[in-house]
Amino acid sequence: MILPENPDLLVGYETCDDAAVYRLTPELAMINTVDFITPPVDDPYWFGQIAAANAISDIYAMGGKPLTALNVVMFPGKLLDLGLLKEILRGGHDKVTEAGAMLVGGHTVDDEEPKYGLCVNGVVHPDRLLRNVGARPDDALILTKPLGSGVLFNAVRAGKFPYRELERDTLPVIATLNRAALETARQFSLHACTDITGFGIAGHALEMAGSDTALTIRYRELPFFEGALRMYEKGETTGSNQANRSLCEGRLQIRTKLTGKETELLFDPQTSGGLLLALPDSEAREALQALHQAGVTHAVVIGKVESGKGSLEII
Repeated sequence: MILPENPDLLVGYETCDDAAVYRLTPELAMINTVDFITPPVDDPYWFGQIAAANAISDIYAMGGKPLTALNVVMFPGKLLDLGLLKEILRGGHDKVTEAGAMLVGGHTVDDEEPKYGLCVNGVVHPDRLLRNVGARPDDALILTKPLGSGVLFNAVRAGKFPYRELERDTLPVIATLNRAALETARQFSLHACTDITGFGIAGHALEMAGSDTALTIRYRELPFFEGALRMYEKGETTGSNQANRSLCEGRLQIRTKLTGKETELLFDPQTSGGLLLALPDSEAREALQALHQAGVTHAVVIGKVESGKGSLEII
């Protein structure tokens, strides 16, 4: 499909960016995104919060402010208690409100499996728009949330990981909005931004590399949720790992000694993951300190950007 030629369409799907952006005036652009997921956990309120945070994150990844949201709901009303749906929607509503946006409607259809998410609309000044491309040589890379949620969700379903530990240590981080991370990072010279979701850290890093830069990530600097590696070592995985690995073929080089299970964490799909930020290396230390002071305590510098041809190197 060929995109229509329109100078006001600032971002379409040509770079697999996080949302579409359309310029309304010289000082105002509209951001549109939609995302929905199946339940990562059985608790309906957590499900609603996580799904909403996941959808709203795309607005933050573009540098924008969310304004309105519409529920996107698929629910087996004849099979499950409608009280569960009420709790899902309550979780979504609370997270939208926390983001300073308004939930203004939505659409529901009957389906065999529950699914929930949002269509979110936001705004950004055209000159302050962020994209997943634009990283420059000598930029540092900062990641704001840990990795490994995909395998943990599956491990809980398989009875290999205690739900109480997931709820205590992992779900609050996953459900956290990326609002504070963006607003804090905005104080610095951001060149590129994306959120880490279904393609895993390797896939989304390669999107940031584009076609004219190379990213280097230091594996031992990557933050992982407690238990994620252990679950891979116990034989757990996700349905997306192999596809995510295939997406990286020919562009990913692993230069450090890793076990096969450690490598799997590079392809682990995230839900409501953190932001990956590219900014001048000279500002990285101050930016990291500011993020920590703003409550983004898991933020860490994980690598750098160099001249190259759209590749990713793990060292």
